Amino acid sequence: MDLTENVAYEQLRMIWPPALLNAPPAIRLAPGYALRTYEPGDETDFYRVMDLAGWPGWNSERLRPWLPRILPEGWFMVVHSGTDRIVGTAMALEDMSEFGRVGGEVGWLAGDPAHAGRGLGTALSAAVTVRLLQAGYRDIHLYTEHYRFSALKIYLRLGYIPYLYLPKMLERWRLVCEQLDWPFEPDKWQVGT
Repeated sequence: MDLTENVAYEQLRMIWPPALLNAPPAIRLAPGYALRTYEPGDETDFYRVMDLAGWPGWNSERLRPWLPRILPEGWFMVVHSGTDRIVGTAMALEDMSEFGRVGGEVGWLAGDPAHAGRGLGTALSAAVTVRLLQAGYRDIHLYTEHYRFSALKIYLRLGYIPYLYLPKMLERWRLVCEQLDWPFEPDKWQVGT
């Protein structure tokens, strides 16, 4: 399998480990950027960022099903101070299906590639994780694709661990870890169905 290809495979899943439920990640933002939650009128910039991040076609219709799942004060935006434009976004979502009980999900992390390398994705992911922990979620997870190496490294550095929900996921994660030069430590990961 060539992990650099954008081909259809089951998404990778990751969870916030139970050992870190009382250890929220730090939210650090680079100078020149501000972190805030959604404000009415942000939709246009959100659609633009989603398009730039590789998810084209966002509009009010595509956004509508996600709105009821976003926690209050759980839709985060990073704003570039010099232009006052949104350059990154992520959502703290409620999800009732992943583990058969109510849980939280890190959703739709996206950033403007012109602002890559400044830790914006890490700050957004940390903010969403903190919000989910504050809301009392004990089961926190996310989905991502195997070729989104920057996002995968962000999640691993924050403390998320692979969730091996299919037998073939072990090999997929071995390849991801190899690609990222990350330790392959399946004995520390969560196995599920």
